[in-house]
Amino acid sequence: MPYKSNRDLPESVREHLPEHAQDIYREAYNSAYEEYGHDEARAHRIAWGAVERQYHKTPEGKWVRDKAASSEKKH
Repeated sequence: MPYKSNRDLPESVREHLPEHAQDIYREAYNSAYEEYGHDEARAHRIAWGAVERQYHKTPEGKWVRDKAASSEKKH
């Protein structure tokens, strides 16, 4: 089911991703959920892919925004 706010996201997403990454995840999930006939597994894969286009996980396990993604927003 679509997520109305970041508070509704799965705990694994809320506990590990920064707020902006949670926004990306939620928006991508909701879009994919509708586009692919309410296929939750597919929507979650697409949402993680969307996050990974702008963030990466450090060796310490922290999700940080890629420098390239940060500079794109400034232009």
